[in-house]
Amino acid sequence: MRHRKKGFKLSRSSGHRKALRRNLIADLLAHEEIVTTEAKARMLRPAAERIITIAKRGLARGDDAAIHARRIVGARINRFRTLETPEEYIEIDVVRKLFDEIAPRYEDRPGGYTRIIKLPRRVGDNAKMALIQLVESSEDSSDE
Repeated sequence: MRHRKKGFKLSRSSGHRKALRRNLIADLLAHEEIVTTEAKARMLRPAAERIITIAKRGLARGDDAAIHARRIVGARINRFRTLETPEEYIEIDVVRKLFDEIAPRYEDRPGGYTRIIKLPRRVGDNAKMALIQLVESSEDSSDE
């Protein structure tokens, strides 16, 4: 029985799991959608939503709380991501993007910032794949 055994192990050591979670959250926030295995997407969803909630509460409570929230988020995710465009490489500060663009977008939304869409299985190893993405805004959820 799995009583009181919360979390996903993903056949990795604890350090590898922590690094994977930090990288996936940073990639999700930088790209706003990523394709990964279904198990990793299910592990990622609550962690990413928790980070967005921390940022949202920090912004709502004022300047001192926002600074504290930035430090908490910065400690829990990898801060910089490099995006490749056809012309150049762009370095994104994920924490800044989270607080300037993503958290204000969900100001009135009480949770449910991500969605998981199942995709066809991967060709090489037949792994279950999924697309995890940030939902657009609170107005879009009423149409679904």
